[in-house]
Amino acid sequence: MPDDFEDLPSTLQRSPQSARKTYADAKESAEETYGSGERANRTAYAALKHTHEKVGDHWEPKEEKGPSDSQARSGGPNPSGESAGGVDANASKEHLYERAQQLGVEGRSQMDKDELVDALQKASERETRKARGE
Repeated sequence: MPDDFEDLPSTLQRSPQSARKTYADAKESAEETYGSGERANRTAYAALKHTHEKVGDHWEPKEEKGPSDSQARSGGPNPSGESAGGVDANASKEHLYERAQQLGVEGRSQMDKDELVDALQKASERETRKARGE
């Protein structure tokens, strides 16, 4: 775990201890393998996305562990597929709807699963910007 809480990304500073620990442990391991930098950060976020999902301006534990989107599923140093920005795109439509309701996404009842994922990603980005004062 980083010695300084402020070394963590702001979304993790607002997240439960389990999310902070997952990210920090994965980053420490990745830095031992790859050195510090972008690759270690990406590796840490990939590990985090297997156990947590981004909800608004923070991360919460997922109901089921596993890859969160097609990019996470493909793995490797140059994964293919699209990232959902921490939204658990592999969750059920019902789960995504509940998250959309939690974040106040308008029009959610008319959305299909892909539209819910997109709307949740945008809502989470908005909440993160607001929390950062941007």
